[in-house]
Amino acid sequence: MWYLCVFFHRLLDYRKAEVESLAQLFSNEDQEYQCLQWRLPLHHHPDSPFHFVDLHSEDVAKSIANRSILVKGMYELWGEGGSYEELEECIRNYPDERKLPYLDSNSTFKINVDTFGKVISLQEQTQRIQGLSYIPFKGRVNLKNPEHKFWLMETDDYGASNGLPPMVQKRIFFGREIGGADRKLLPTYQLKSRTYLGPTAMDAEMAFLMANQALVTPGKLVYDPFVGTGSILIAAAHFGAMTMGADIDIRVVRDGRGPDCNVWSNFKQYGLPMPIALLRADNNLPPWRTGLKEVFDAIICDPPYGVRAGGRKSGGRKLMKGVIGPYIVPDDKRTDHIPSTASYSLVECVHDLLDLAGRMLVMGGRLVFFYPVLSEDDNVDDHFPEHPCFKLIATSEQILSSRYSRVLLTMVKTSPYTEDIAEAARLKHLDFKENHLKWLEDGNLHSAVFSPTDPQSNGAADHAKFTKEPKPKYRGKYV
Repeated sequence: MWYLCVFFHRLLDYRKAEVESLAQLFSNEDQEYQCLQWRLPLHHHPDSPFHFVDLHSEDVAKSIANRSILVKGMYELWGEGGSYEELEECIRNYPDERKLPYLDSNSTFKINVDTFGKVISLQEQTQRIQGLSYIPFKGRVNLKNPEHKFWLMETDDYGASNGLPPMVQKRIFFGREIGGADRKLLPTYQLKSRTYLGPTAMDAEMAFLMANQALVTPGKLVYDPFVGTGSILIAAAHFGAMTMGADIDIRVVRDGRGPDCNVWSNFKQYGLPMPIALLRADNNLPPWRTGLKEVFDAIICDPPYGVRAGGRKSGGRKLMKGVIGPYIVPDDKRTDHIPSTASYSLVECVHDLLDLAGRMLVMGGRLVFFYPVLSEDDNVDDHFPEHPCFKLIATSEQILSSRYSRVLLTMVKTSPYTEDIAEAARLKHLDFKENHLKWLEDGNLHSAVFSPTDPQSNGAADHAKFTKEPKPKYRGKYV
């Protein structure tokens, strides 16, 4: 059945991918990932918050709306039109067997008025509600806790003059609310009130989106190999998952800023179950015993790619260059010993991450991680890493500057990890490293992002690639 899905006007590239993941979660977790059918209302821009989506049942629609971060509400549409006369005709023609159960005299109801692209006064809202008198409501009005909520939503024909997706013609919708987002979720977990933060702490909104992409549910085991201050695991724990994390910096996972300001205190702050373990571990030298595999239901992470923080691996510069040999830390110095580290390029980091996920994820498990791209890349899809164990099912881009974006990649494990798979993955990695952009191989993303472009020194061709027509930018608000 088709439902009207109304999004918050945020993170436009992430919206459909989140709904499609949640649809699989609440429909049938074992079925192969399939894209949903979508269609736009008449005269609406693709970036419009109003979309129609075909879902299996009302229960699925309700579950998606209640869990989603970017869905404002899901509605059974009773009518739509370009004018109130057209809307009335459409509502009158809507089947009575669909309407009458919600108009019963023993029920309570409330009608809300919402607009997109304009603001109307309380008096105008009242007039619009009174204009719906042709709908035979027999129940009692309850403004605080009604059994049924109805929404009258209106867009305006404002063109492209107010910083929102252009609407070429007025459109009015009326429908019954199936489910709506939890408005208290993000304010509760916002970073500014978090006990322990680091420079790369994941924004709460994005952490919950990643958890939804990974199909996190109670009882699943979720792992973050670059755990930092635990922002991603907090989102997973909120949805009931068992969590586990690792980081190469022992000062982060063990010490924090004291006994009451560390990763553990973040979970305590929200009353969430504590992680099963936080490891001091190197993604380049994983600590798992030989033969251990298919442990995690999901791996969710934000690998270090050299903009806010660079990647590190065990070894140190002298050890990596062969100036000194491997050494053993004396027992009397092990308690406070901080191992030396060396630079860890993103190409190597992502290869190790994919190999870890191929070995440790269960079949059908998901790997969700961010990956950087430069804005001048016309064919960014050609630069995404691959692995024989995984199928790439969703990409969602977030533009962070005129020269730099990051893409959320969602991969599902489709093949068991074998020695042949490992060798094929190694060859893919070598091909990827050879043909990929130089900034990624050498770990120079920070310089590529922040170095100024000088058309006189770099030539007109270099300047032109940074001045191509950008994607539309809209007001970044919850509209």
